[in-house]
Amino acid sequence: MQAIERKYHSLIRSAIQQQLRFDPLTETRNRKRLIGENELEARWEIRFGPDNRFRVLYSVDEDDLKVIVLAIGVKQGNQLIVGDEELKL
Repeated sequence: MQAIERKYHSLIRSAIQQQLRFDPLTETRNRKRLIGENELEARWEIRFGPDNRFRVLYSVDEDDLKVIVLAIGVKQGNQLIVGDEELKL
Protein backbone atom coordinates (compact mmCIF):
# COMPACT_ATOMS: atom_id res chain seq x y z
CA MET A 1 0.00 0.00 0.00
CA GLN A 2 3.00 2.28 0.21
CA ALA A 3 2.83 2.90 -3.53
CA ILE A 4 -0.82 4.01 -3.28
CA GLU A 5 -1.64 7.56 -2.21
CA ARG A 6 -2.36 7.74 1.51
CA LYS A 7 -5.74 9.40 0.96
CA TYR A 8 -7.03 6.07 -0.44
CA HIS A 9 -5.87 3.82 2.42
CA SER A 10 -9.11 4.07 4.42
CA LEU A 11 -11.14 3.42 1.25
CA ILE A 12 -9.09 0.28 0.60
CA ARG A 13 -9.44 -1.00 4.17
CA SER A 14 -13.20 -0.45 4.23
CA ALA A 15 -13.68 -2.06 0.79
CA ILE A 16 -11.75 -5.13 1.90
CA GLN A 17 -13.83 -5.42 5.06
CA GLN A 18 -17.15 -4.90 3.27
CA GLN A 19 -16.42 -7.18 0.34
CA LEU A 20 -14.62 -10.01 2.09
CA ARG A 21 -16.11 -10.22 5.56
CA PHE A 22 -19.13 -12.29 4.50
CA ASP A 23 -19.26 -14.81 1.69
CA PRO A 24 -15.98 -14.01 -0.14
CA LEU A 25 -16.56 -16.94 -2.54
CA THR A 26 -19.66 -15.46 -4.17
CA GLU A 27 -19.21 -13.67 -7.48
CA THR A 28 -20.67 -10.19 -7.71
CA ARG A 29 -20.41 -7.34 -10.16
CA ASN A 30 -17.09 -6.26 -8.61
CA ARG A 31 -15.88 -9.60 -7.21
CA LYS A 32 -14.74 -12.19 -9.70
CA ARG A 33 -13.03 -15.55 -9.74
CA LEU A 34 -9.73 -15.41 -11.62
CA ILE A 35 -9.34 -17.90 -14.43
CA GLY A 36 -5.95 -19.39 -15.19
CA GLU A 37 -2.64 -19.17 -13.40
CA ASN A 38 -1.03 -16.01 -12.07
CA GLU A 39 2.20 -15.17 -10.27
CA LEU A 40 0.60 -14.97 -6.82
CA GLU A 41 -1.72 -17.96 -7.19
CA ALA A 42 -4.64 -15.65 -6.36
CA ARG A 43 -8.05 -17.11 -7.09
CA TRP A 44 -10.25 -14.03 -6.63
CA GLU A 45 -10.23 -10.32 -7.38
CA ILE A 46 -12.28 -7.41 -6.11
CA ARG A 47 -12.31 -4.03 -7.81
CA PHE A 48 -13.39 -0.72 -6.36
CA GLY A 49 -12.56 2.95 -6.00
CA PRO A 50 -12.63 5.80 -8.48
CA ASP A 51 -13.16 4.29 -11.95
CA ASN A 52 -12.74 0.82 -10.33
CA ARG A 53 -9.00 1.31 -10.50
CA PHE A 54 -8.05 -0.52 -7.30
CA ARG A 55 -7.71 -4.29 -7.20
CA VAL A 56 -7.35 -6.69 -4.30
CA LEU A 57 -6.20 -10.19 -5.20
CA TYR A 58 -6.97 -12.88 -2.66
CA SER A 59 -7.48 -16.56 -1.98
CA VAL A 60 -9.67 -18.29 0.56
CA ASP A 61 -8.55 -21.09 2.86
CA GLU A 62 -11.88 -22.88 3.16
CA ASP A 63 -10.62 -25.31 5.82
CA ASP A 64 -9.63 -22.53 8.24
CA LEU A 65 -12.26 -20.07 6.94
CA LYS A 66 -9.61 -17.42 6.21
CA VAL A 67 -9.32 -14.84 3.49
CA ILE A 68 -5.71 -14.30 2.46
CA VAL A 69 -5.05 -10.96 0.76
CA LEU A 70 -2.14 -11.50 -1.61
CA ALA A 71 -1.84 -8.12 -3.32
CA ILE A 72 -3.35 -4.68 -3.51
CA GLY A 73 -2.75 -2.85 -6.75
CA VAL A 74 -3.79 -0.14 -9.15
CA LYS A 75 -5.12 -0.89 -12.62
CA GLN A 76 -3.61 1.39 -15.26
CA GLY A 77 -4.94 0.58 -18.71
CA ASN A 78 -4.23 -3.11 -19.28
CA GLN A 79 -1.63 -3.27 -16.51
CA LEU A 80 -2.00 -4.10 -12.83
CA ILE A 81 0.67 -2.28 -10.83
CA VAL A 82 1.50 -3.72 -7.40
CA GLY A 83 4.11 -1.67 -5.60
CA ASP A 84 6.31 -0.57 -8.46
CA GLU A 85 6.01 -3.76 -10.52
CA GLU A 86 3.57 -4.94 -13.14
CA LEU A 87 1.72 -8.12 -12.21
CA LYS A 88 0.73 -10.51 -14.97
CA LEU A 89 -2.76 -11.98 -14.63
